[in-house]
Amino acid sequence: QVRLVESGGGLVQPGGSLTLSCAASGFTFSTAVMSWYRQAPRKGRELVATITSAGGSTNYADSVKGRFTISRDNAKNTLYLQMNSLKSADTAVYYCTTDGIGVRYWGQGTQVTVSS
Repeated sequence: QVRLVESGGGLVQPGGSLTLSCAASGFTFSTAVMSWYRQAPRKGRELVATITSAGGSTNYADSVKGRFTISRDNAKNTLYLQMNSLKSADTAVYYCTTDGIGVRYWGQGTQVTVSS
């Protein structure tokens, strides 16, 4: 079955950096569009970034443009999110997702906390 396992979250000071990873299995990763979402406390889930199957095209939420970079390694079935210049507003649980037929698959999420 589809499995998405995020890692790399943690506590970081404002202005710092983190790289999240998502290990994927149970589907053909190299043909899948992948995305990162996040959910801050008391807020709905927000689309952060999307990358096409070969990595040739990416899209970002305005709130993270210029600071976050989504990438993938199809040989390792792994999705990444490089986060720089982190702000307190980036504090959230970050999820890796992919779409199936009529369903969106989610990982368990990884907590990112930006605080001094």
